[in-house]
Amino acid sequence: MDPKELKRVRMVKRIAQEFPDGALVNLGIGMPTMVANYIPEGRTILLQSENGFTGLGPAAQKGRENQSIVNAGGQAVTIVPGGAFFDSAMSFAIIRGGHVDYTVLGGLEVDMEGNLANYMIPGKMVPGMGGAMDLVAGAKNVIVAMEHVSKNGAPKILKKCSLPLTAKGGSRPHRDGHGFHPRYEERPGAGRDSRRHHGGRSNKGHRSPAAYCGKTGKVLRSFLWRTKW
Repeated sequence: MDPKELKRVRMVKRIAQEFPDGALVNLGIGMPTMVANYIPEGRTILLQSENGFTGLGPAAQKGRENQSIVNAGGQAVTIVPGGAFFDSAMSFAIIRGGHVDYTVLGGLEVDMEGNLANYMIPGKMVPGMGGAMDLVAGAKNVIVAMEHVSKNGAPKILKKCSLPLTAKGGSRPHRDGHGFHPRYEERPGAGRDSRRHHGGRSNKGHRSPAAYCGKTGKVLRSFLWRTKW
């Protein structure tokens, strides 16, 4: 497995540890869909998809795909015993009604106010908002699975988002990741420069792009691979 893919796998494995037994979880398009492959054994997690399913399972084995059972990204997946099928109206009623315990979304940018931008880059083709705006507004907990920097090295954790916002407001913590997801927590008067671990190795003295969030009254607390602070 190449280093980039390994980093993504480690991230989604860690995210999968966040869900308590019995949680209803929505997985967004892209890397978040990988979380379905790493649900801890012995834990019952019900995966919901806005295209009309609850009870989605891991990716389908090659040669056993059923194109009628796909996740939000159109990838062939499985469905667990007790899973259900329904129309989009019911699916979004579940989301907008506040019944989703966790949603895992990709992110283009997040900032220290808890704002999230994840659906478009101006000037590029955009298929649409999808369910992201509904999920951020309706889910009880929002996890944003992303790296600290973009493909060209630009920081994605900012003082203020520059891209069009999917969701505005910092009352609900947004979580993001550099392989292992940090989260914003309210702690009045607190502040800390962000230090990062890459692939399990301490990057001493490195001031990450996330350090924009230091000393603002919001602490960037990290859940690192085998490490917590």
